[in-house]
Amino acid sequence: MELTKKISSHNFKSFLWHATFLAFAKNFMDVDTIIPSMVVDAGGGAMQIGILTAIMMGGSSFTQFIFAPFLSNEAYKKKHLLLGINTRVMALLGLGILLFLLQGNQHSYALWLMFFFIATFAFAGAYTNVSYVDILGKSVSKDKRKTFFSTNQIISGLIVLSSAILVKRLLDWKEFPVNYAFMFFAGATLLLIATAGFWSIKEVVPSRIKITGLKSFFKVLRAELTQNKKLGYFLGYINTQGIALSFLPFIILYAKKTFDTQNADTGTFLIYKVTGIVFVSVLVLLGATRVKYNLLLYSNVFLSLLLVFMAFIIKDAASIKYIFIIGGIVYSLFSMSMNGLLLEISGNENRALYTGFTGAGNILPAIFPLAGGALINWLGYQTFFIIFMLIIAMAAFFIFKINCKK
Repeated sequence: MELTKKISSHNFKSFLWHATFLAFAKNFMDVDTIIPSMVVDAGGGAMQIGILTAIMMGGSSFTQFIFAPFLSNEAYKKKHLLLGINTRVMALLGLGILLFLLQGNQHSYALWLMFFFIATFAFAGAYTNVSYVDILGKSVSKDKRKTFFSTNQIISGLIVLSSAILVKRLLDWKEFPVNYAFMFFAGATLLLIATAGFWSIKEVVPSRIKITGLKSFFKVLRAELTQNKKLGYFLGYINTQGIALSFLPFIILYAKKTFDTQNADTGTFLIYKVTGIVFVSVLVLLGATRVKYNLLLYSNVFLSLLLVFMAFIIKDAASIKYIFIIGGIVYSLFSMSMNGLLLEISGNENRALYTGFTGAGNILPAIFPLAGGALINWLGYQTFFIIFMLIIAMAAFFIFKINCKK
């Protein structure tokens, strides 16, 4: 069955349903503020934040190359999409139960149980994303994709901004760990409602690429790198610019250790981050048909460098919130540009594979947070910030080589 305008419109709405309720859930499980703050409150330090960020950012994406060969063999991927997102719901529920039952003298072993649930949540997200990108690319018309990404971001941002106030109050309402337990219960419930959008999707275009295993997968990767030069530069881009997403969790640690920020401050940081997301999403939505990916990509590199530079010059807790505004803009631009760029350089038949290639290319974002935790312990935050900026600056070269005209 071919993709029709009617089916495309139906799927567009289904994906937006999921995006809307996911937006409600995001604040309760925010990977840049809430989860790192929880880990620090549970006794975690630079190394634990490094491990956490490696799992949540680069590590989860890296595992996509493990899932992609298997999922590429599946003609229809909706059942895998549902399996992945429901696993995420169960992981959040388990984390909430753990925190609700946690006692004062149990933090040491509970910290590692937290990592188990966080890792399950992250890796299930990687499993889901392979199917998500493939189905989205086949189920929504090409001329509606950029509009979808920008609409998704602005709807999500507006909802997240309003619910951020609730999260801030919930953080103040109870002490650790009960406040975090209630947040993860709320996040699990809202994410479960969001799955209704995926149940509604009409997947009409089957995938036909067959991969027999990892050896075959890497053989196809080599062939694609030879035939599609932009793929190699794309992998270079996500390996450099991709580390920008791991910066804010370290700023949470920096703020707590240097300026003794509290849970109320974490809620404020979240609100400012979401403000940045909403601001840039509105701008991109207004110019969705005119804004080229190149402008988004170069702007993201510049803002990422500014983000780290601000960490050098800020000397008090009250000013740290401005880092989170720019951090929200960087996150939003990267999400819109990377997913859109992936859809542009791939085709309908190989999109799940290309999502897997993206995971295989997330080596540096997976490793750098671990190295970052060690760097902070050994050499301090200033050296960490400098190395961060140098890697981000390299992304400009890969953007120049990709030279996306759309």
